[in-house]
Amino acid sequence: MPGYGGGVAMSGHDPGAGIAENYREFGLDARGRSAHYEELAAAVAGDQMVIEFLTGLPVPKRQPNLLFAAAWYLLGQPPGLASLRELVAGHAAELTAVMLARRTQTNEPARCATLLPALAALPEPLALIEVGASAGLTLLPDRYCYDFGGQRVPGTDPRAPVLRCEPRGPVPVPARVPRVAWRAGLDLSPLDVNDGDDMRWLGCLLWPGESDREQRLAAAIATARRDPPPVYRGDLLTDLAALAAKAPPGATLVIYHSAVLAYVAKPQRRQFAAAVRDLGAAWLSNEAPLVLPDVPAPADPDRAFLLVRDGRVPVAWTDPHGTWVRWLS
Repeated sequence: MPGYGGGVAMSGHDPGAGIAENYREFGLDARGRSAHYEELAAAVAGDQMVIEFLTGLPVPKRQPNLLFAAAWYLLGQPPGLASLRELVAGHAAELTAVMLARRTQTNEPARCATLLPALAALPEPLALIEVGASAGLTLLPDRYCYDFGGQRVPGTDPRAPVLRCEPRGPVPVPARVPRVAWRAGLDLSPLDVNDGDDMRWLGCLLWPGESDREQRLAAAIATARRDPPPVYRGDLLTDLAALAAKAPPGATLVIYHSAVLAYVAKPQRRQFAAAVRDLGAAWLSNEAPLVLPDVPAPADPDRAFLLVRDGRVPVAWTDPHGTWVRWLS
């Protein structure tokens, strides 16, 4: 599956080989998006010093996105191999502390564009729960404005950014955003949109060379700060039902996530799927192919995510950063 920092391919006999493989995969994901990270990931895969440093970390903390973001956080700029080696050689404790304290919590608002057609097809009003919500920027699909290849969809906040998404195939672009009656997020370590350090961390999770993402992130943060969505600290397995019980009656409960389940062990993914089905909610999963346990993924055309309805029905291929959506007939 595409890495995006979430793949933790490990070799049972040689952890270093598994780490190197994961970084090579990440480099393939970065191709065409960030030449800087494509080159850096390939360099790390062949660098014994950095690989040895990573083997000393817990397996979930060896992710490329996490390493690169933590280095950026400490350096004040995207790392290169030389500066990364300097951190490992001279500031390993500081780098380790950031990687252990922080998580890969990319909060790309443009993913709302790939979710919007599926959300708009549900009975209104909606009660939204996003698991792995980070700072809650993708809890605001009704506030953003959209441009699907020239077809505009206004949001409820005229000052919100316009999310541009290329429609491919028979995308059912809605005439308006759905009405949202209630929303809440769930995250192991919620980020606060009003906390400057948390927002600096979000900025460090971006990929160098994608300047439009920087502008979009800043505009989305400003939008969220005008009326911050609640994001509760909790686990998607043990705390989801209690949060769902807060949703207002009469609203369609929607549970959704993007690039989250790849960080969850496979047995727990099945537990999560069972928990969501027990709630009787509409369920939208936007993840790398084969992440969901019961969905046989068709051939992956562009190292894309697969949008799946209710854990079983593939709906669309989506760009992981929200720039296009290819609807499945």
